[in-house]
Amino acid sequence: MIISQLIPFLNENKKNVKIHCAIGNVEKGKNKLEPLFAFSKGNFKEWQEGQNKKNFEKNYILSLIFVNKNDWLFAGIYQSLDVKQVTNSKGKIYYRYKTKLLENGKEFIGKLFVYFEKDFRASYLLLENHINDLLLSEIKKQEYRFDPFPGFTNVHHSFDLIKEIINNNELTWQSALSSVKGIYLISDKSNGKLYVGSAYGENGFWQRWSAYLENGHGGNKILKAIIAKNGIKHCENFTFSILEICNINTMDDEIQEKEAFWKRRLLTRDYGYNDN
Repeated sequence: MIISQLIPFLNENKKNVKIHCAIGNVEKGKNKLEPLFAFSKGNFKEWQEGQNKKNFEKNYILSLIFVNKNDWLFAGIYQSLDVKQVTNSKGKIYYRYKTKLLENGKEFIGKLFVYFEKDFRASYLLLENHINDLLLSEIKKQEYRFDPFPGFTNVHHSFDLIKEIINNNELTWQSALSSVKGIYLISDKSNGKLYVGSAYGENGFWQRWSAYLENGHGGNKILKAIIAKNGIKHCENFTFSILEICNINTMDDEIQEKEAFWKRRLLTRDYGYNDN
């Protein structure tokens, strides 16, 4: 089923609609999930209204937010009312749009997931050229905030996403990560280096990973030096995974033995970020 069948307004106005495939520009130092973070905080409309170019030269904007490879979250249909050229404090020119969220499809905002195989870079598309490519994937009962906890073996998430999940106290993640201790892995995408750590506090992984949000290094000597040199922004390169889980009542010395085992197996003392 194509989404224009679900929202007839799109088919009726397809020649006057620009699709905005909202995704952070990695080449300009942005995180791909930046618009999703903006949506989760309730300020996607403001985020979208700032553009580097006049990208919305149609009456309406169909806003889709990148979630993963072919999945996009429906963020509403907006009317473009006005646009002004603005120069920031650094002399850079950008465009500030004034938009209005329409009632059409409003009940699906944050609930409708669209399957769209976009295998090209352009992010501002004419709806009339792609209207049959936007397929209904799923409609959730509750408005999207974050995906529920995917299971311990499927945790492989960016620092930024973990930060958003913890800061928003996402219940399924908090419940799962607080219920176990264990061993985790931080991968640095900028160079492939690894760090093995252990979580054995009262609230397991949730408590340990929360510590990274404060400073980016969680107290690790080598990571601390990297953050001091490159700034907290370097954390955008970090991906968190879980190597092994243990019962919350497991003794700390047993957790530390398992941590040492994983350091040896992954050679993180020799080639990674572990210094002991």
